[in-house]
Amino acid sequence: MFKFGFGQDVGIDLGTATVIVYVKGKGIVLREPSVVAVDNITGEVLAVGQEARRMLGRTPGNIVATRPLRDGVISDYTVTEKMLKHFINKVCGKFIFAPRIMICIPSQVTEVEKKAVIDAATQAGARKVYLIEEPIAAAIGAGIDISKPCGNMVVDIGGGTTDIAVISLGGSVVNTSLKVAGDKFDEYIVKYIKKKHNIMIGERTAEDLKVNIGCVYPKIQDTEMDIRGRDLVTGLPKTLTVHSSEMLEALIEPAMMIVDAVHSVLERTPPELSADISDKGIYMTGGGCLVDGLDKLLQEKTGINVMIAQDTVSCVALGTGKALDNLDVLEGKSSR
Repeated sequence: MFKFGFGQDVGIDLGTATVIVYVKGKGIVLREPSVVAVDNITGEVLAVGQEARRMLGRTPGNIVATRPLRDGVISDYTVTEKMLKHFINKVCGKFIFAPRIMICIPSQVTEVEKKAVIDAATQAGARKVYLIEEPIAAAIGAGIDISKPCGNMVVDIGGGTTDIAVISLGGSVVNTSLKVAGDKFDEYIVKYIKKKHNIMIGERTAEDLKVNIGCVYPKIQDTEMDIRGRDLVTGLPKTLTVHSSEMLEALIEPAMMIVDAVHSVLERTPPELSADISDKGIYMTGGGCLVDGLDKLLQEKTGINVMIAQDTVSCVALGTGKALDNLDVLEGKSSR
C-alpha cells in the first residue's frame, strides 16, 4: 500500500543497545534492540531487533547475531545499513517520497564516523539526513528549554557511550564523550563473576544482574539473585547466588569513571554557567542512568543536586522528534 504525501519526517535514536524511532505526528512508533542476525555464508539478514536479540550467544556456526554499533558508532557499515532499511520500511511502509531523517550521534564523533551514519541512512532510503548531538537531543527530550542563555548540564548514559555536555543558547559549550556506559557495566560484571567465582556468564545474564540487583551506592538491604553459568574448573553448568553488595564491588570502577568525566567537564565550564548548574542541578538521561544509586553517587561526589529525567530511555528519541519540528530552520544550515 503506497502512502501518498511528502515523505514522513523520522527521528532515529541509533543507540548501541536500542534503536528508537519517532515519527512526526505519531510519537515513538518503534523500540527494538540494535541486534542483527546474519547468515555468514549467504550474507542474508535472518532477523532484526527483538528476534535477533534472543539469538545472542545461541547461534550455530553459520549464523552470527551481532550488534552493528559499538561504543556509539558504526562498527559494521553493511549490517547497520540493512538494519536501518528494515526499521525504516517497518515504520514508513512503501513511500513515494522518501522520508527526511534526523539521527542522534555522540558528541565527539569524527567526521568519518558522521559520514558513515549519513551514508548508511541515505542508502537505507532517506531523502535527506540531519545529525543532532545526543546530549542536545536528550536535553530537549527532558523538557529543558535550551534556547535561553543559561547553563544546563546533561549526562546521557546510553549503551555504548556516556555523553556529558553543558548546554547554553542551543549549543554545547563544554562537552565530552566517553566509551563507558551500559555495555561496559555488563563487561565488568562478566569479569567480576569470572574472577571471584570462576564462572563464565554471558552478556545477557550480566545485563539481567545489572538491571535486577546492580548498584553503585550501598543499599540499605542486600538483595540477591540466582544465575547460571559455566564452571571454568569442571566445564559443567553451575547455579550461583549473587548479592547486590558484590555488584557494588563490580560496578564502582566504571561508575567512578563517569563521575570523574562529569568532574572534568565542570572544571572546564565558564563560571557564570557553573553558577547556573549549581542552582538547577544536573539532569541524567539514558537507560544507563537507571543503575541503582548512580544519581546518589554523582550527587555525593559533586555536591550538586542530580535529577533523573522522566522516561529516561526515550529522552533522546523524544528530543530528536521535537527537533524535527524545526527542520525547516535547519534546512538552511544542515547536512546533505
